[in-house]
Amino acid sequence: MPLNMTKIAYRSKGIDSLRAWVEAGPEAHMRTRYLPRRHEEMIGGSLYWILDHAIVARCEIIGFEQRRDGHWTIRLKPELVPVHPRPKRAHQGWRYLAEDDAPRDLADDEDIGDVLPGRLMGKLTRLGLV
Repeated sequence: MPLNMTKIAYRSKGIDSLRAWVEAGPEAHMRTRYLPRRHEEMIGGSLYWILDHAIVARCEIIGFEQRRDGHWTIRLKPELVPVHPRPKRAHQGWRYLAEDDAPRDLADDEDIGDVLPGRLMGKLTRLGLV
């Protein structure tokens, strides 16, 4: 099973702007300072995007390439797949996410707007109401 990672979509104002960036070209490229130690396990896995304190979508990881400036490029398939939102605290950089802990993809008849926002879902979860 491939390994996944989470990352905050800090420049995106919402799911639509994230989708526009990811699906703009033949590949989406994300820069990171350090190569993940377990990068070989991550090829074929997904990068799960965090917006408004919730994991909301994912992109398949195609590979990793070193840049001239010493940083690394994470190459992503140019398709944003919405997932069932799951509360996730903000963090810097990226974090590993095991396949068993990853949220499921939304079904074709589901819409990301049909579920509660991340912050509200997190608060209701802590209260034991969801």
